[in-house]
Amino acid sequence: MEQSATLNIENLKITQEQFILASQSLHLQRPGCEAVYPVGLYGWRKRCLYFFLLLLLVTMIVNLALTVWIIKVMNFSTDGMGELQLNQDGLHLEGVGEFQMPLYVSEIQSRRDRLLVLRSEKNVTLNARNHQGQLTGQLTVGPEGVEAQCQRLEVRSSDGGRLLFSADEEEVTMTTEKFTVTGSEGAVFGHSVETPLIQAPTSEDLRLESPTRTLTMEAPRGVEVSTATGTLKIGSRKDLQLEATEGEILLDADSIRLENLPLGLYAASAGEPFRKQAVYEVCVCPSGKIYLSPAESVSTCQAMSSICLWS
Repeated sequence: MEQSATLNIENLKITQEQFILASQSLHLQRPGCEAVYPVGLYGWRKRCLYFFLLLLLVTMIVNLALTVWIIKVMNFSTDGMGELQLNQDGLHLEGVGEFQMPLYVSEIQSRRDRLLVLRSEKNVTLNARNHQGQLTGQLTVGPEGVEAQCQRLEVRSSDGGRLLFSADEEEVTMTTEKFTVTGSEGAVFGHSVETPLIQAPTSEDLRLESPTRTLTMEAPRGVEVSTATGTLKIGSRKDLQLEATEGEILLDADSIRLENLPLGLYAASAGEPFRKQAVYEVCVCPSGKIYLSPAESVSTCQAMSSICLWS
């Protein structure tokens, strides 16, 4: 028994020595442990983080309040914004609208009982372009006038069917029944005028005048100047010329008066007493001058040929 106890004690000692040696070997092979630092934010870093979080929260609240205020002021809704409503037909605007950039639309229409007003501090310009983006027509309303640039300008009646006025590069056409000029100076034309009728208003005179140049009226089948009830007066400061190249000049009236014609002197025969002349004949010079000559049994125009030499 004693030997067994001695063996067990020795075995136990060996086992403890082996454990101690193994522990020491493990302790020698273990690498050195690094220093352990605490995890987290402390001190001024923590205070800065809380400050930024608080600032972000205040900014979000201010943005949310501004968004609600803008929605309230602009009157946003599911139909549109304020007086501007969106529908299937387009945009419906009530009141005054201001556009800072160009506006591209196919139609601008006002209400049936309201006017459509386009207002600008400088001018209002309407442009029309083709599918390639090239400018085909332009209407500019400015402080100095209205300008239209297009290939053809047309003005139609209120029903849109009857053409009243048209203008292009070659001609200007007016299809109205009456063209009225109410200015005191009348109408001024720089070149020729073609018209089938020139008529004065009722109870007013018709006056065609050329102050510094000549007045010419031409027609392939004749020119008719007539007055229904009044008198027709043609006056000239210098010469008045009636010329018919292929035809005759017909003066058809109950009486034809040629006033202030020069009167020729009759060359009486020697010893023949002078007598008062009551009847005269009208003589015409080759140049067209007309003068009076005392009427006798034979023509006395040849005797008065000196009048034809007057300038």
